[in-house]
Amino acid sequence: LSPACKDLVAATRDRKLNTFIQVSVVHPAEHILTRYSSTEIVEGTRDPLFLTGVTFPPEYPIYEETKIKLTVYDVKDKSQDTVRTSVLPDHKEPRADVGRSFLGCATFRVGDLVKSKEQQLTLTLRTSDGGKTVGTIEVNLVKMGELEDGETDHITTDAQDQKCALVRECTATEGLSGKDSLPSLNAVLRNPICKLYRFPTSDNKWMRIREQMAETTLSFHVPKELINLHIKEDMRRNQELKDLGELAPHWDNMRKSVIAHCDQMLSMYQDTLAELGKHTGSSFKSSCSKGEKTLEFIPINLHLQRMHVHSPRLKDALYDVITVGAPAAHFQGFKNGGLRKLLSKFEAERRNTGYQCIYYSPENTAKAKEVLSNINHLQPLISSHADLLLSSASQRSPDSLKNSLKMLSEKTELFVHAFKDQLLRSALLALYTARPGCVLKKSSLPRNSAEEVSDSQHQDHPSQMKRQDSIPHHSEYDEEEWDRVWANVGKSLNCVIAMVDRLLEKENSSSSSKEDESDPSAADCKVLHTGGDWYEQLYPLVVTLKDCMGEVVTRAKQSMAFVLLQELACGLPQCLMLTLRRDIVFSQALAGLVCGFIIKLHTGLHDQGFLQQLHTVGLLVQYEGLLSTYSEEAGMLEDMAVGISDLQKVMFKVIEAKSEDFLPIITGRREHYIIEVQLPAKMFELLPQEIKEGKLLRMYPVLFNVGINEQQTLAERFGDTTLQENINQENLELLKEYYELFTEKMPPDCLPHFQEQTDLKGLLENLHQNIQAKKRKNVEIMWLAATICRKLNGVRFTCCKSAKDRTSMSVTLEQCSILRDEHQLHKDFFIRALDCMRREGCRIENVLKNVKCRKYAFNMIQLMAFPKYYRPPEGTYGKADT
Repeated sequence: LSPACKDLVAATRDRKLNTFIQVSVVHPAEHILTRYSSTEIVEGTRDPLFLTGVTFPPEYPIYEETKIKLTVYDVKDKSQDTVRTSVLPDHKEPRADVGRSFLGCATFRVGDLVKSKEQQLTLTLRTSDGGKTVGTIEVNLVKMGELEDGETDHITTDAQDQKCALVRECTATEGLSGKDSLPSLNAVLRNPICKLYRFPTSDNKWMRIREQMAETTLSFHVPKELINLHIKEDMRRNQELKDLGELAPHWDNMRKSVIAHCDQMLSMYQDTLAELGKHTGSSFKSSCSKGEKTLEFIPINLHLQRMHVHSPRLKDALYDVITVGAPAAHFQGFKNGGLRKLLSKFEAERRNTGYQCIYYSPENTAKAKEVLSNINHLQPLISSHADLLLSSASQRSPDSLKNSLKMLSEKTELFVHAFKDQLLRSALLALYTARPGCVLKKSSLPRNSAEEVSDSQHQDHPSQMKRQDSIPHHSEYDEEEWDRVWANVGKSLNCVIAMVDRLLEKENSSSSSKEDESDPSAADCKVLHTGGDWYEQLYPLVVTLKDCMGEVVTRAKQSMAFVLLQELACGLPQCLMLTLRRDIVFSQALAGLVCGFIIKLHTGLHDQGFLQQLHTVGLLVQYEGLLSTYSEEAGMLEDMAVGISDLQKVMFKVIEAKSEDFLPIITGRREHYIIEVQLPAKMFELLPQEIKEGKLLRMYPVLFNVGINEQQTLAERFGDTTLQENINQENLELLKEYYELFTEKMPPDCLPHFQEQTDLKGLLENLHQNIQAKKRKNVEIMWLAATICRKLNGVRFTCCKSAKDRTSMSVTLEQCSILRDEHQLHKDFFIRALDCMRREGCRIENVLKNVKCRKYAFNMIQLMAFPKYYRPPEGTYGKADT
């Protein structure tokens, strides 16, 4: 519905009216008045044309018999207009007006509007039933968007219950019918809020805008999946530490201490998962729950913010932004800073742990985890392929035997390759020296004097330290033994291959050819070939292969577990606390990323250029941060920077859904996760072959932060802004890398078309100059980064502390800037459109969802420090608990 008033009568002749309309619904069965929504305030006119419309979603119970009451108010003092900004229970009329006066009201039946000739009603405004006339009010039924076949939307009346869809809801994108898209999107989106506007264009036509906001089930689904994986990974690691075998007293005590701490941590993860399992109700975490321990893995206030624009001459367009509170460990606190500072401090301390344990670099520790992961993945695969080989042999099936052998060879080669690493050798020696009864001479200590000298030389320059952390040679240790054990796997595989070749050769040739005794692989096998049964001849060779592999696995697992023991022992309990903090921050960041990816995939299903870019280059994910670099928010920014950087280790894969459950599946371990996104068969068919075949899709997350509040003013005047400058500079380099990769691999015509024609190279150069300029509160950085992201088909995120107040200012400004630059919004209406969205749009509803009050949590003094376009309209801000 789109309303307008004419010839309004003021209480006093010379008063200029500032009016808005309050919309209430009277349900036919209940005869109860329910306040539904309001328009914006139009100032200084007796003929107000309201830009904010009224929209009813499909699930809203509205029928032909439903009555809608429109009440017009004159606002005298916007800052005192408290009734409109506070929550009223349904069916209760407002209390005595504060700062406004009642002008008149009118009521109509929905059926009358739907059946009217031009779907327009002109009603008389009266002071009461049969009272004085104070003007007229015009109500139009708005048609939003185009249908697939090119017809404009029409209002359908369901004969069964006479239900009218006043505005067609369209969560699906152009060219995709709602029926196909909705099940998979409904699995992740919940509780949509919808607002409707009409704004004039520069050529005096009307454009229609639908603003939508929805929360997502992924807020809880992703963290629960992730915690489950953490529990499994930590249980496996604890078992590997227990399986290290006998150790000398010093190392054994260290192991006991580490396992005790790890078990404690494990039970904490299990308790958190159990608590989250009990959670029912809303699928979002409000800003008031930031510091709740049981919800610390859940992202704050995660929503999809969508703007659907229907312009007179341009194609319909969708613009999405994911809004979420900055990923940070609020319950843990920021007394000692955030992850960025804590991790570098911890690493510096770990280098100087003396002789208590052996120092392995973070790269070596990560390598050890990778080797363990490869072993756990490949060993069962090789065993099953070996069993399949024997099964094929018992059936005497040549083709099946060839295929089984091919798979077995491939997996065994991968397995052998996993152990070609110097780290394994040094770790095996270190473990040997840690066994009971092994006495080390001075030269064999974990760190020799030469290393200590180099340490002291580089104390002032830790970044220059590139020490090789290997254990010196021990006189009694036979290094070649590991080579022999490792090589035996390859030799036993060669025996299996040679035997299969012979069996197949014999099968093919009718006459039995004489054995070639000089065949080296046959000599290794020491098995004479006789006729006999295939299974009997292959069985001992397969057993030998499995035995050799078992020997390698035992040694490799123990040596890598010993490396992990050093990592944990060097920093108890900080090491585990940092892992917990990183898990919390990553969990919040990942939930947002998965939501952004799924939405982007749905909107880009018919864009072949985007799909090619997705599997050839990867997806750009751009985060806009609005945190200050002062006090606690600096710690939040440090957490957020690490959490977003960690998303580089996440890969996506699109699979066809086999059931009605479309929620994504998460597999992997810390530092290496794969997210499987499920699509219904019809949508899956639209994907390129590479994606359908399971190609892993890379993510390129970048973060640009500009503090805009009064705390940032303090940081700029009396504090330090280097954290923000460093983050922006580092991420500019990452963005440039993505752009170079893109230009190298993709044709330029695959990019989306924009009215605003500045080329990407120019925008990147402009962004570079703005970051170098070190100008205070330089919001140009955010506008440029957002524009580059949209032009590169990226996913946009906007974050502040709780994604409620500053985020709302930024998102609404971005929406209006897009309308101005891309859809010819009339320049005289820019500020009015901005005020409309901030006063009556989805973002004020977001504030209400979070703090049960329709007021942004700013005060006048704070707003004086904000950049001009980030200030909300008068009457929409004030004291609110946040």
